[in-house]
Amino acid sequence: MFRATTASLCTYCQRMRVFIPPPAASSSTVASPSKRPENQHTVDSLYHLSVDIRKIRKFKGWVLSESPTYVTETASLLRDMGADAAAIARVLETHPEAMLCRPEDVAAQRDLWVSVCPNKRELMSIIEKFPASFFTLTHHGNQRANIQYLHSLRLNKRIIGKLMASAPQSFSRPVERNQEVIHTLRETYLDLGGDEGNLRIWLQKLLSQNPYILMRPAEAWRDSLGFLREQGFTTEELLSLVSSLRASIAELQPEAMAQALAYIEEALMCSKEELKDIVIRCPAILYYSLPTLLGRFQGLMDAGVSMEQVKETPNVLELTTQIVLYRIQKLASYGYDVRGGSLDVIVGTKKDFEMSYGKLHLRQLRPLFNPVAPLRSAEE
Repeated sequence: MFRATTASLCTYCQRMRVFIPPPAASSSTVASPSKRPENQHTVDSLYHLSVDIRKIRKFKGWVLSESPTYVTETASLLRDMGADAAAIARVLETHPEAMLCRPEDVAAQRDLWVSVCPNKRELMSIIEKFPASFFTLTHHGNQRANIQYLHSLRLNKRIIGKLMASAPQSFSRPVERNQEVIHTLRETYLDLGGDEGNLRIWLQKLLSQNPYILMRPAEAWRDSLGFLREQGFTTEELLSLVSSLRASIAELQPEAMAQALAYIEEALMCSKEELKDIVIRCPAILYYSLPTLLGRFQGLMDAGVSMEQVKETPNVLELTTQIVLYRIQKLASYGYDVRGGSLDVIVGTKKDFEMSYGKLHLRQLRPLFNPVAPLRSAEE
């Protein structure tokens, strides 16, 4: 098993220890790193690369006082991965700690990340978005072991790369902890009637929707599903909910779900079976807080929407009151009164609504052609 030693840490990680005061020291006795003189060689090197040094001074000025730094070497490694001058400057401005990492450590990190990226240029685009994830060089052994494990599951390389970039903590911890979570996810999916052949695709959807899913304890999944079973959801319905909510279901607390369900049941005056149907059609109800649900429902009532309309189209609760009012007013300008029809026309994404709104607009501009109406001549 890999053990992190001082030699395995990047220079930046080692030096950060210098700035952590001992427990007994008061803040008044610890010298601020920003008061130390700047490393002129570092400043000149950054200036040569057109880096906005004022930005670094403002947010992470202590980096400019460190020695040695590897500005030129870091820029060269980034350039080798396809970065142009502007991209190199952006990375160093956003995460100046990168220039404190030894070139050999960065090269090893590059080789590791290339194993989950199709090419260096794509890796460079990830580094631009998540420089801190790439230049955190501790726990290299854990990173490698976790990559190998996820490879063994035949997960898409792009999914693994996205996980490394947006949730690096899950790769820094021992592989056994991630194995436990994945095992729980697999058991959950199969217990609910999922097909083994579709397991890999299902896992990829979960991981891509919420990269932090591996950081959630396995017990959270069991608690959430156990609560929903107690509410009378069948195995098939639970699989539908898990697939719809994806990784969010591990973040749900039984107490909060109970409050949300009790409120919806009372507000819509529905039976237990009707409540289950509403949740299946609008799973988001389970993770909205009680104040959010109350505010959105009241907003709909104030806009003249009936309780029955909400029961028929419960996913209208996914929209904020501001969006609902805007869409109702927009449709009203073309003669469509939602209070007398279905709410389906206002739900969905912005693109969905624009399509519905566009159809109403065209209907006004181009009345339906009547094939039996007499044609008018130019003389008429």
